[in-house]
Amino acid sequence: MDIIEAVAKTLKESGEPLKAGEIAEKAGIDKKEVDKAIKELKKDEKIISPKRCYYSIKE
Repeated sequence: MDIIEAVAKTLKESGEPLKAGEIAEKAGIDKKEVDKAIKELKKDEKIISPKRCYYSIKE
C-alpha cells in the first residue's frame, strides 16, 4: 500500500477530521510524507479540510 492510500484509509477509519501529525501517528508514516500525500489528495479532491489544518475524507 502506498502512502497516499494509507493516509486516505486512516482518514476514512477515523470518522473525524485529523491533523497531519495525528494521521502520521496513526498510520505510522513520517509527517513529511503525510504532508505530500495530503497535498496530492487535496489536488484530486478526495479529501476536504473542514477547518484549518484538519482533514477528512470526502464522502
